[in-house]
This record gives sequence, C-alpha cells and structure tokens, in this order.
Amino acid sequence: MRYQKFSTRQILTLTWWNRPQFRDSDGIICDGSIRSGKTLSMADGFILWSMSCFNEQNFAICGKTIQSLRRNVITQLPKWLEGIFTVTEKRSENLLIIRAGDTVNRYYMFGGKDESSYALIQGVTLAGVYFDEVALMPRSFVEQAMGRCSIEGSKFWFNCNPDNPSHWFYVEWIKKAREHNLIYLHFTMKDNLSLSKKIRDRYESMFTGVFYRRYILGLWVKAEGLVYPMFDLNKHVISDMPPVNPRHRYYVSIDYGTVNPFAAGLYDYNPATQTATMIKELYYRGGSANRVDNEAYYKMLKNLIGDYGIQYIVIDPSASSMIETIQKYGDYLVVKADNDVLNGIQDTTKFLNLGHLFFHKDCKNTFDEFGAYSWNEDSVEDAVIKENDHSMDQLRYFCRTVLRSELKWIV
Repeated sequence: MRYQKFSTRQILTLTWWNRPQFRDSDGIICDGSIRSGKTLSMADGFILWSMSCFNEQNFAICGKTIQSLRRNVITQLPKWLEGIFTVTEKRSENLLIIRAGDTVNRYYMFGGKDESSYALIQGVTLAGVYFDEVALMPRSFVEQAMGRCSIEGSKFWFNCNPDNPSHWFYVEWIKKAREHNLIYLHFTMKDNLSLSKKIRDRYESMFTGVFYRRYILGLWVKAEGLVYPMFDLNKHVISDMPPVNPRHRYYVSIDYGTVNPFAAGLYDYNPATQTATMIKELYYRGGSANRVDNEAYYKMLKNLIGDYGIQYIVIDPSASSMIETIQKYGDYLVVKADNDVLNGIQDTTKFLNLGHLFFHKDCKNTFDEFGAYSWNEDSVEDAVIKENDHSMDQLRYFCRTVLRSELKWIV
C-alpha cells in the first residue's frame, strides 16, 4: 500500500515505542474524532512494535465483536502491511500469524461485547494487547486482557471515540494516563491528511448535538437536551402524499405497547432519490381502560397498510405475541428490529441531517414526540427519558434495521 503523508500524531503513534523519551511508557491511548486516522496508525504501530521487539510470542487484538474487529482492522491489515510483513489468517481459530524473515508472532482476536466476555481471554499469556474501540467494551474484559500481559516489555494500546465523561475508561485511564505511565494523544479529522476538505465537511454535516461534539470535535461530553434537535417541521415535513409507485419499496415499523401506546409507521422508500418518507402513522393509546388484544392491533395494522405492497414489517424483538399474530395470518413478512438504542439514535440523526428522511404532515403524534424526546440528564450513562418515545422507537427501528441497509454507503 502507498501511504499518504502522515500527520505528527500519526507518526508518534507509529514510533513512540522506539523513541528514548517514550520507550519506557507502558502503553498509549489515542482518542478523538471519527475518520482521524487513529485506527490505521494504531494498528500499524502495534504490529511494527510487536514484530520489532518480540519473536514467537502471543498478542491480542480486541474489538467489541470479532465481526466488527474484522471489518475495522483485520481485513485492512494485509493491505496496510503489504511489502513489510506477511499476514496469514486462520479464521477458524481467530488467529493471525505475521512473519518477517525469521520473526514470527501470533495475534489472537477477541470480542469484548459484554461482562461475560472476560472469560474468553483467561489463561493466555500475552506480550501485548491492542483494543480497538475500547470504550465499547466492559471494564472486566479490558482489565482481564491487560492482566494477561506478563511478558517483560509488554505494552497496552488503546483506541476509541469519546463517550460520556462518566465512562469508566475516561475516568480511570484517560484522566489518569500519567499515573498509569501511558502516553495520551487526542486526534481530530485534521490528523488524517488523506481526507479532503469536501469529505471532512460531509462528515461534519452528518451529526449535530452530542454526536457532533463527540464524533467530530472528539470531546467526552454528556448527552443533554432534545435527542433530535435537528428535526425541523419546515425542512423534514412534506404536504403532498406521494402516489403509489411500483419502483418504490414500502415498509412498516412497529413499537408494540399494551398499557403504553402502540405506534407504527408506514414508510415509502424511493431508490432513485435515496429518501424515505413516513407517509402514515398509527398511534393507539391503550392503558387499562382502552386496552385491546393483538387481533384488534392486527386489524388496525391492516387498515394502516391498505393496498400498499410492503417488503416486510419490522418490530420490537420482544413483542413475541404480536409477531405470532402477524405470522399466523401469513399476509406479511416480519423482521425483528435491531434494538440498539444509541446506535439507532445515531443512525436516525445522520439520516435527518443528510436529507434522507421525511414525514407526511399528518404524522402529528410523531411530531409531538420529536418535540419532547430528551436525554435523561440525571443518568450516569447515555439514556433517554422513557416517556414520549413510542413513535421515536418505531422510527429508530426503521432507521437502524431498514434504512441503514438501504443506505449502506453512508454507514
């Protein structure tokens, strides 16, 4: 691979371990904005260090999941290291074997997605570990992996985008980097010299609010205020109902409720313009006095859909009884929604900002929720207030499960 010119921070990330003033450090933390060149310089630096300082040793490369690790790092490594090292992957063993002349080392891949993941890494002895997106991993997994680094000269490599300022990694490791004998480098998109101003401007246009401050400015800030402050009735609402078009794809998204409201949206996706419009909504306030059964909800759903030929219905994965009711009649395909709240909100934010998501003027309950849907500022972690969120939930299911798939080039 032919590299563009590296920034000062990227060069330091690649070479700190071989500089007299830094070589006694126990590791390095790189955080900051997205697309800032952290991953490339961190991964390359980790391999350069390990192959220069060790032979016949074990190392760990960790991500939130093996799948995300392969996507972000592993599939890129042979290209990044071309002409320097030979990289062989044993996929069934989640293992990379990297060679250069007589030097050969083994790099095991681990996913740290939840508290139980720490058990995956027990028992192995390591000469170093690289954490990609460490803020997405549980503390127990990270510290278990660090505890396996007992080879003399072993070091820790941490890479992440910012999160909540109460996050354990920010509190215990970034703020205490000097105490832990770690180098700390903060990256921005300007550190990625391969990005043109046009591309930087495009990324900046994707986010507003907390996501802009975290992913573009690279700051560890608290989520506060409205979740979707970018929603604008003048910008995102259309007055005319789009005619049925056989070239369009239609979807329904449902947030199931019995005591809480049952909210559903009918969406029109236009492949030509790559835009989705919520053209109709169903919003039934149940409660103890007005509670209805799944058969009644199904009739409401049939009325919402009418003659539209929908691709499938996406629904809250916990709504098993409603899923069974829909499947019983065999009229529609049902897909369980990706219910990742924060990533779903992030996707919805991007689609609103980039002009891929619109709403018909009659979706008034959805508009009311846009004006009330807020971050819980009393929560230590990022969380929304669980009120006025039913249409917001079905919207998030649609964006995370359907529109994200339709617009792969964005995400």
